[in-house]
Amino acid sequence: QVQLVESGGGLVQAGGSLRLSCTASGLTLSNYAMGWFRQAPGKEREFVASINRSGSSTYYVDLVKGRFTISRAYVQNTVNLQMNSLKSDDTAVYYCAALRSYTDYESVVYWGQGTQVTVSS
Repeated sequence: QVQLVESGGGLVQAGGSLRLSCTASGLTLSNYAMGWFRQAPGKEREFVASINRSGSSTYYVDLVKGRFTISRAYVQNTVNLQMNSLKSDDTAVYYCAALRSYTDYESVVYWGQGTQVTVSS
């Protein structure tokens, strides 16, 4: 059974940092591009960042460029999202996803269950 499990969410003050991790079971993450998405209350789920299979290329939505960094840890079969300079607008449930292509955020093959990030102002 394939599972993507996110961790690292929580409550943080504006300007603070969090590091999200996505660990897979039943799936080798290096076979997929990976992405992070988020869904704020009352809003649609939106793309945040993605990374290709080799880890050599990344893509970010403009709102998080320069603040968020996506990375891969192949030995741990994990994908991470380092989030710095957090703002209240970053409050959302964050989901990781396995993608067919890191440039196609609609090519999701598997979703994680999500982790809550709350940024207090």
